[in-house]
Parts: sequence; C-alpha cells; structure tokens
Amino acid sequence: MLSKIPIDLEKIKKEDLNKEILRAAIIAELDAVNLYEQMAALTENKHIKAILLDIAKEEKTHVGEFQALLLINDKQQEKELAEGKKEVEELTS
Repeated sequence: MLSKIPIDLEKIKKEDLNKEILRAAIIAELDAVNLYEQMAALTENKHIKAILLDIAKEEKTHVGEFQALLLINDKQQEKELAEGKKEVEELTS
C-alpha cells in the first residue's frame, strides 16, 4: 500500500544514502498527515476526529525531527531552505 519507499535506495550513492532516507521519511510523515486529516474531515464521530487530528499533529512533529536531521546532514539543503524562506518573506512583505 503506502508503505513503500518511493525510490530505490540501492541505487543511491553511499554518501547520499542518509539524506535520501531522511527525505523518504519526511515524505512518509507528510503522507500520514494528509491521510489522518482527510479521515478526520470525513468522520462525524468527535472522538475519532480528535484522535486523528492529534495523531496528525504528532506526525508534523516527526516531519520537523527528520527535517532537522536532514539540515544537519545536507548543508546545501540548509542553504536552499533559508533562501526559499527569504524569497517568500520578500514576496509577502
């Protein structure tokens, strides 16, 4: 189902493997957030909705954890993330 890594990690260079693992983990967490939020929107049961939204929130924390690790392991990603933030701030201020 959804639990298949979207890239073939065996084809990744050894020096890039950890970065790609972290990116795959981020994708999985974001997919989980989307799934839980969609299911929460569908249910009329307030208890199920509350639990699904709480779990979605936890998945967002996991995204942050994996992103923090990625930024430690990929300095170019860190630089580009900062550049993207700067561009958005310029366009929205």
